[in-house]
Amino acid sequence: MPHWTKLVAEKKQRQLKSIPPEWLVSPPPDSTLDVTGFPETCGLLTAREIEITNTSVDVLLEKLACGDWTAVDVTTAFYKRAIVAHQLVNCLTEIFVDRALARAAELDDHFKQTGKVVGPLHGLPVSLKDQLCIKGLETTMGYVSWIGRYAEKNAVLVDVLIECGAVPFVRTNLPQTVMWPESFNNIFGRTTNPYNRSLTPGGSSGGEGALVALKGSPLGVGSDIGGSIRIPSAFCGLYSLRPSYGRVPYCGALNSLEGQDSVHSVFGPMTNSVGGVKAFMKAVVNAKPWLKDPLAVRKKWQEDEYNLADHGSGKDLCFAIMWDDGVVVPHPPIRRSLEITKAALEKAGYKGFSRVTPLLNYAHLAVVVDWKPIKHRLLADTTRNIWNAASAEDYVITTSVTGEPIIATMELDNSNAAAAPFRPKKIGITAYQLWQVQKLRRDIRKEYLDHWEATVSETGTGRPVDAIICPASSYAATPHGKNRYTNYTTVWNALDYPAATFPVTTVDPTLDMKKPRHVFYDDFDKGIYDMYDPETFKNAPICLQLVGRTLEEEAVIKMTEIVDGALAAAK
Repeated sequence: MPHWTKLVAEKKQRQLKSIPPEWLVSPPPDSTLDVTGFPETCGLLTAREIEITNTSVDVLLEKLACGDWTAVDVTTAFYKRAIVAHQLVNCLTEIFVDRALARAAELDDHFKQTGKVVGPLHGLPVSLKDQLCIKGLETTMGYVSWIGRYAEKNAVLVDVLIECGAVPFVRTNLPQTVMWPESFNNIFGRTTNPYNRSLTPGGSSGGEGALVALKGSPLGVGSDIGGSIRIPSAFCGLYSLRPSYGRVPYCGALNSLEGQDSVHSVFGPMTNSVGGVKAFMKAVVNAKPWLKDPLAVRKKWQEDEYNLADHGSGKDLCFAIMWDDGVVVPHPPIRRSLEITKAALEKAGYKGFSRVTPLLNYAHLAVVVDWKPIKHRLLADTTRNIWNAASAEDYVITTSVTGEPIIATMELDNSNAAAAPFRPKKIGITAYQLWQVQKLRRDIRKEYLDHWEATVSETGTGRPVDAIICPASSYAATPHGKNRYTNYTTVWNALDYPAATFPVTTVDPTLDMKKPRHVFYDDFDKGIYDMYDPETFKNAPICLQLVGRTLEEEAVIKMTEIVDGALAAAK
């Protein structure tokens, strides 16, 4: 077998050749950190293509369904912008222009002949994280050992999206092993953040985060086992959803830790509007994925749940704010975003949504209370113990085929980089020891359920807290290699609570000055505090999470719409 570096060089050449030469541009120098404005000024996109790529998923679907825009025109516009985005932040892995445009043309022919759409996502280009197999294409998942492995069939979710009328058109970058909150591998290299290329877009769905932020895709599919949808969405200013286990089909996709059946990875949407999140989830679950994936949950879209039937029909909602998790105190911009959100909800509560916006015609939001986190450190540690029971062995076996090195740090300079706390130790644990860890997690899940139920005594609504609003991370997008704490997302994976992200603001060095702290939870908390410099994080997006209960995706989406509406009305 050739040396692994030769395999990489050959793969990179094939990737470059897959880009139409007329779509190559002259990107700005590396010293230009914020490249979000470049796609619209580079000269490649026409005015109409700029209009198309700046359009939300809801409106795109309307225009495609009435024939105002063709699937070929929409796919071409997003493809050109995606290729520009790739030249700016290195976000793509597989590029298959002819195949995507042929699919779009088929959809246009169907519409021309019948006057009807193929499905609820008719003509919508969808980008996919490089785990979702597409027949005839390689899926490397960032492993050199998987170069040359061509899929014999689509992943179930790809089939479902095609059935719904979507146009899969690119696949996106991720870290080697997938088990990193940043995005770097030995094949495609490092993806950077379009708001500041010295910062990470997060991970492991960082290619999706960067691409969607640059509007090179209207809707991306990421995966999430410990925050891998929500972290890049938060770092790149996006709406997203981490659904409950099995709500979105996973069968036929590649993954690390396959056979680890306790804390599942899930697929979910990443997009520039909450309407895009709803469109994806409604289309996918209504396609009856449980007929194609034995682990998919048999639950179609529940409109009564979306209308908050279990939450007082949306009247007198009670949101709980989690200011910190009892382990690490968030940086000042995160705290400010929580304060902004609380104030917006309270303002909406006094006014009544009927006078704020016709979309959210609810009486008022009665209460915003504080959330008291319990055992978050233990929950996250337990989850990592489950993953790391055999993850080191998994990585060694996979990389041994070619001898590529296992990446130990995401730092730019790895000469003296400290090992990230979430990376596995070299020795696993026995099956019996794993059972004890899984038993502990089961018991904490029951404790957390009881804890949530007990909040009925403080809401004043006769119900427990309707949803938790909390940080998606303790900081904004970090310099490369510095994203070392993921508990703010990982705990919800452990509990299997659906969680959406929504943008609130950006880092402002004037408003987000570093404040002195004299009391810390421990040295790790102090280390996170010490890394904050407002100039380093300047202009980075700030998102929060809205967390509901298991299989409450519809309600989580609706409550995210409500919070988003309150924030918009308060500006």
